Parts: sequence; structure tokens; C-alpha cells
Amino acid sequence: MWPLVVVLLLRSACCGSAQLIFNITKSVEYTACNESVIIPCFVNNVEATNINEMYVKWKLKGKDIFTFNGALQKTTHGDNFKSTKIIPQKLLTGIASLEMDKAEAVVGNYTCEVTELSREGETIIELKYRIVSWFSPNENILIVIFPILAVLLSWGQFGIVTIKYKANLVKEKTILLLVGGLLLTIVVIVGAILFVPGEYSTKNSCGLGLIVIPTVILILLQYCVFIIGVWMSPFTIAILILQVLGYVLSVVGLSLCVSECTPVHGPLLISGLGITALAELLGLVYMKLVASNQKTIQPPRKAVEEPLNAFKESKGMMNDE
Repeated sequence: MWPLVVVLLLRSACCGSAQLIFNITKSVEYTACNESVIIPCFVNNVEATNINEMYVKWKLKGKDIFTFNGALQKTTHGDNFKSTKIIPQKLLTGIASLEMDKAEAVVGNYTCEVTELSREGETIIELKYRIVSWFSPNENILIVIFPILAVLLSWGQFGIVTIKYKANLVKEKTILLLVGGLLLTIVVIVGAILFVPGEYSTKNSCGLGLIVIPTVILILLQYCVFIIGVWMSPFTIAILILQVLGYVLSVVGLSLCVSECTPVHGPLLISGLGITALAELLGLVYMKLVASNQKTIQPPRKAVEEPLNAFKESKGMMNDE
């Protein structure tokens, strides 16, 4: 009896441990930014010198999703896991990690089973999905607030124009301003709904585009308001140039951010939107100051016609005398 036990112990010592020992990894996470998912599986005591001696099986919820038979050099994929793969050459170093496309990844507990001749072992790794916001919370707030603020300030300019002017020609122009303002407001609101909250996706990218790109309408609206209300002056031209600069910065920032899952050019985008809102504020303040200095703002045509009519009337009275 004792000689047999001694022989078994010697065989165990010569062949190494009868159980494969794994480096324990409890869980791994992936996000929308990942193009592929890797589930780690590391064996610490692999002694095989040939891939033919290795056999690997990955399971999810008790079902095989991937197998590699080193003796047959054959790989088998489970249903809905056609992209799964390992690197056979790394098995001899103890690496049996499974890689798959993000689209096929399923949250759950994965089992990695490795067999080396007469030795085997397994480990369980949980795959988790973590939601990561595209922009930081503060950036999200500023990206939404600045365009909405700019739209509200534009409506303030529109209010000054409609209150001060009564001529039919101006009423026709204010209708165009009203339509443009309503269109811009609707688009920006829809864009904000699609953009916040959320992670990097096509929906959020479209929402950001709807927030930024249509702000070019603000430049046209402010130009029309200046033409109707205060005409063009060096100050109004400077405001329009500032607004164009803000729009260019925001569009450049948009083009850089939509291609990045983790955007680093958010400040450029936000600064452009902030400059746009500042230009709208300066335009509103300027129009308010001009309006306060005039009892009634008259459109250019009316301002010329009334003195001319008064002159004609006074000339007619002199002729009668």
C-alpha cells in the first residue's frame, strides 16, 4: 500500500500540479467606446510545450460559445458569437483570453475552461457594461444652455422690432423673422432632447449637430434686425463679425468631437457657442439703448418720407398765401 502511495506522489511531483491554477479576475467592463471586448483568462502553471496538448472552451450561461482543439487545430464558434477568437500561440504562455466584437458581447458570467493533457481547470469572469457620458456633466449643460440662451436673446431683439415698428413693409420682414426664429427654436429643442443625456452614439451626434449647425440662422436674424431697427454701424458690424467667429469655432469643434468617443475638443465647441450667445446679448443691449433714446423708431423709408411730406405741405401753404 505505502509503495503505491509513494509512486503516485512521485508521479504528481514529476508531472506538476494536477489542477491548473488561474489568475483570478472577478469582472471586466466595456463601454460604447470599445470596438471589441476582451475577457481575460490567465493560467499560471502551464507546462505544455506544444499547442496540440491544449484545449480551451468558453461558456456563457452553460452554453458553449467558443472551443479550440489544439490536437485537431480546430476552432468552433457558438451561435451569435461568430467573431470570438483566441490567440493559440499564446496558450503556451497561459493566455486564453477571449476576444469578440462589441456587437456580439452579452453581459453575464463567462466560464473559461482550459485543459492541458491530463490537467484542467476553469475560472469565471463577469462581463459588465458601463455607461459613460459623451461629454462631462458641466460640458453637457453649457452645450445646451448657450444655444438656448442665444435663441432667447434673439427673440428679445425680435420683440423690440415688432413693438417699435408699424409700417407694412416692416411687418412683412418681421413675419420672415418670426418664421426663422420658430424654425430655429424647434430645431435646437429637438437637438437638445437627442443630445442630453446619453453616451456616444449616432443619436447624440445628430442631436449635437442640430444644436450647433442651425445657429447660423442667428447670424441672418441678427443682421435683419439691425437693418430694420438701427441700420448698420461699426458697432453692429463688429457684433456680426464676432458672431461669425463664434459660429466658425463651434462648427470646427463639432467636426472634431463627432469623430471622438471621448472628445478632447469640447472646450473649443463650447467657446464657440458662448461667443455666439455673447454676440446676441450685445446686439440686444445695443438695440435696447438705441430704442430708449428714440420715442419711436422709424424705418429708413418712413423717416425720409415724413420730412419730405412736411416740406411739401409747408410749401403749398406759402403758395396759397
